[in-house]
Amino acid sequence: MDFSSLRKNIKTFNFEALRADCDNFFEAVIVQHEMEKLSLQLKDMMGEPVFPSKSRLPYKLQETVNGLGGIMPGQTLYYKTSDTDSILAMLWPWKDGLRTTIKIIQQDK
Repeated sequence: MDFSSLRKNIKTFNFEALRADCDNFFEAVIVQHEMEKLSLQLKDMMGEPVFPSKSRLPYKLQETVNGLGGIMPGQTLYYKTSDTDSILAMLWPWKDGLRTTIKIIQQDK
């Protein structure tokens, strides 16, 4: 799986706002009725979320996440790594229960 394929698939969803769409970063606000489909797509492409989890995040991943705004209870983090790069997908639900910010980031190793 590569970032461009993931970004292409994610862009088929109905977003309320597109904040960033670059070669290695995607950020948008998605409406609640699209969340189940989006979560299934992310799970299919990236595997199970690494947060929430009973296990702690590896230190290097935790540092990366902290640099991107952190992750707290109620939020979701997907993580996929390969020999050349890592991809993170972060889902931050809004307090209104109607919207979620999604950030997808590709980082070189």
